[in-house]
Amino acid sequence: MSAPTVTVTREDAEDFLYQEAMLLDEWHLDAWLALFEEGGTFEVPTTDYQGWDRTGGGFFVLDDWDLLQARVKRLKSRKAHAENPHSRTHRMVTNVRVIRGAEGIELKANFLINRFRDQTHHTYVGRYHHDVVLNDEGELKFLHRRAYLVHELLEPGARLSFIL
Repeated sequence: MSAPTVTVTREDAEDFLYQEAMLLDEWHLDAWLALFEEGGTFEVPTTDYQGWDRTGGGFFVLDDWDLLQARVKRLKSRKAHAENPHSRTHRMVTNVRVIRGAEGIELKANFLINRFRDQTHHTYVGRYHHDVVLNDEGELKFLHRRAYLVHELLEPGARLSFIL
């Protein structure tokens, strides 16, 4: 007898990504980190991304599990001078898709993040490609979280000191 097939619906994916957006906008970083499977990764390739792997190109962010935990710890401390006090952000997640393949479950979506800091406003536009799993409790968890900016370049002052 084969194991039952678990289905992740678009509604499940939307709820997961909307929850993540809320946690990041409200700066609940420990709860955001809990959305990851232990050992998860977080990547933000540079804007000239050409499809290279983790060893062949540039990245704004290339965090393994240890670096991801350290990033959250630093952002919560006063040592993250570029985010002390933290930026105000407003995230919109759209066009959510669930792709099921031999490799597992991938969530794809578009994002728009408005960031307000030091009396300036910057907009970040891109797409998410996340590999996820369902844990034993039936909760979605990130294995690999990827944010691809679609900008040709970042405008002056548009730092990536916050989590995309």
